[in-house]
Amino acid sequence: MILAIHHAQITIPKGEEDKAREFYCGVLGLNEIPKPEELAGRGGFWLEIGDRQLHIGTEDKVADANSKAHVAYRVEDLEHWRSVLTKREVKVSDGIQVPGMRRFEFRDPFGNRVEFLELLNS
Repeated sequence: MILAIHHAQITIPKGEEDKAREFYCGVLGLNEIPKPEELAGRGGFWLEIGDRQLHIGTEDKVADANSKAHVAYRVEDLEHWRSVLTKREVKVSDGIQVPGMRRFEFRDPFGNRVEFLELLNS
């Protein structure tokens, strides 16, 4: 039986951890947590979001700008986040809206697709 999602992993180019921390910790305000010592030498870092984790891994690849793969974050005050991102010249796209939520998507500095969504009060 599958109980829950524990973590998602995205990738960045090797050696870009400082730039990724600036975006994910600095801009988005996520909290970095220690990686286990056994994995620390592999590059990247881990973030904690509530009771879930986002693992930032490193690899030699270029993100596919057409990929539908993404991580979706439930947020409060979607328009606040739109303002934060556009002030940093991050291109935000509304995409297709679905019932019960408002949402937009963007690409992080490494080409990973990210979705922010806000649930509407029912």
